[in-house]
Amino acid sequence: MAGAASALFLLDIKGRVLVWRDYRGDVTAAQAERFFTKLIEKEGDSQSNDPVAYDNGVTYMFVQHSNIYLMIASRQNCNAASLLFFLHRVVDVFKHYFEELEEESLRDNFVVVYELLDEMMDFGYPQYTEARILSEFIKTDAYRMEVTQRPPMAVTNAVSWRSEGLQFKKNEVFLDVIESVNILVNSNGQIVRSDVVGALKMRTYLSGMPECKLGLNDRVLLEAQGRATKGKAIDLEDIKFHQCVRLARFENDRTISFIPPDGSFDLMTYRLSTQVKPLIWVEAQIERHSRSRVEMLVKARSQFKERSTATNVEIELPVPTDASNPNVRTSLGSAAYAPEKDALVWKIKSFPGNKEYMLRAEFHLPSITAEEATPERKAPIRVKFEIPYFTVSGIQVRYLKIIEKSGYQALPWVRYITMAAFCGTKSLYVARRQPKNRVEAIIPYAKDVTNSFWDCYDVLGQSFSHMKLLRMEKKGGIASVVASCSTHPLHLLKVRMQLKGDSNPLLPSIPRLLCFCPRASFSACGHNRCIIRQEAVCALFP
Repeated sequence: MAGAASALFLLDIKGRVLVWRDYRGDVTAAQAERFFTKLIEKEGDSQSNDPVAYDNGVTYMFVQHSNIYLMIASRQNCNAASLLFFLHRVVDVFKHYFEELEEESLRDNFVVVYELLDEMMDFGYPQYTEARILSEFIKTDAYRMEVTQRPPMAVTNAVSWRSEGLQFKKNEVFLDVIESVNILVNSNGQIVRSDVVGALKMRTYLSGMPECKLGLNDRVLLEAQGRATKGKAIDLEDIKFHQCVRLARFENDRTISFIPPDGSFDLMTYRLSTQVKPLIWVEAQIERHSRSRVEMLVKARSQFKERSTATNVEIELPVPTDASNPNVRTSLGSAAYAPEKDALVWKIKSFPGNKEYMLRAEFHLPSITAEEATPERKAPIRVKFEIPYFTVSGIQVRYLKIIEKSGYQALPWVRYITMAAFCGTKSLYVARRQPKNRVEAIIPYAKDVTNSFWDCYDVLGQSFSHMKLLRMEKKGGIASVVASCSTHPLHLLKVRMQLKGDSNPLLPSIPRLLCFCPRASFSACGHNRCIIRQEAVCALFP
């Protein structure tokens, strides 16, 4: 038999004990605090992330939830996996009672916490972790307290997750098959990661102690029965069952047989690692203009059959952090700028299969930028949606039988839903590439400039005469210069401005911080004029 736990501790984020329950008397709270303090000091080491640690003859197992640490200490050779699972169950029970498991809720309800710890573990061995059963005899409100002569039958029964004597006027079972699709697509349209996570969620309203049997199109089961699969069977991976499922029978003949708890619960979760194509394909073309604006063209195309319809579609498109004044047009749905997310959110209530819709948007930027500037961010496009009556994996419920000794007829209801947990592209911005021999600079410009000279140099510092001045705009003491060369890439742009008057009052009046990578040098000549030579080293673009 596996060893027992010595004590259970609830600690704050600094390792101080808030509540603890001693079950065997061989570990103290001071020992736990000293160990946890040493663990916090080692934060960042690879071993500090391990949920199981050994120190001075004591094994510590802990999990974190919000700002609370739950830790079990034991001096015996115990089953660490089962005790870690028990800690997660303790978290679920506390959340059922307090809604939020935080330091404040533990301090406000410490009496209930001690009662729950006494019931959930006895002499270091886990006992009852079903919140519904514990709620029958541990109440949080004084007016609901009742004195019972004996504990509920469910506590002493073999079926600890269901109470006896339940009666309903209408016996029904609702089964939801929910699949979440996780797909990551790069900028080239290649699928980087693809998997499907599914869950069978049940909600039962059944009288008595019914026996339920569930049949799926499991390939292993169908082949064992000698039935032809015809491509409709699936291979389930990483299956996890609720404790009510008889695991021995499932391992023997793959039959899912169970006595269900009352109310809602997760019967089963699974995962499929098969390659799945994106159900809603999104293409985005982003065009940056140097004249302080960004244009966006987005196409969304559904890649499932016409008889299905995606609902509550939400496409989140990242935009530059300094974008403003959006102008958006959509062929379907509505789009809104969310500055707190730095994104444009496109919402479509109903997206039929095999359809394509478009969005056009234009944003203004507060400052002038180079046309070839590297995008500030490469956040992925995020797509969220739901497709009812549809599953990506092709899982099917072949039958759901309810058997009870009274012989009543129950109504089973089955529903299929596919959701997108995450679907995106690694790179969003596809900037229009300009010729490498084009450059733009922003140069301070005095009002009384009489003449200007613009020289270009290559990467070796050699000048050449094939430069062409495309545009020069003067406004508010600033000159915006756009130049190109047909033979060489431009790397250095030298500007010489010839001014009138005395040099002393004019030099300080010219701003010097508005050019790219500025290197300014000033020289005066003559008595009535000054030559200011300002060099602007422009950014190199691959």
